[in-house]
Amino acid sequence: LRHLLGAPRVPRFRFPRASTMSGGATVEELKDVLRETLENRGALGNVRAHLRAEVSNALEDRSGSVKRPELSDENLVINELIREYLVFNRYRSTLSVLLPETGQPETPPFDREFLAREMRIRENETSKKLPLLYTVLSNAQRGGK
Repeated sequence: LRHLLGAPRVPRFRFPRASTMSGGATVEELKDVLRETLENRGALGNVRAHLRAEVSNALEDRSGSVKRPELSDENLVINELIREYLVFNRYRSTLSVLLPETGQPETPPFDREFLAREMRIRENETSKKLPLLYTVLSNAQRGGK
């Protein structure tokens, strides 16, 4: 994959397999603890998501054949609804891929009140605590009432 992306070849560092570090833990045990800690913090997920996005972008740039659709007003609104949902649920990795992939501005271009007006959503105290997509879903499940 590196040669396709034009990246230089970098030799990988390999830890010795069964050597013992100070305190009696092997390198493998330390790697497992580190991997588990990073996974629990969400850091590995962030790295994987970012890497997938970068590989996808690099392949698109290289082929030039896949053009993302123009960021229309409708797409801006839809992407903002999705952003609000992702932020609420703390899906940081997904959001870190969504923004550059869609071309959505880093800073939200609309506030929640504007989005609710655009979607003709009537809010109450309960719905204001949740992303607008929850209200859209709830209204659809009730037959649009």
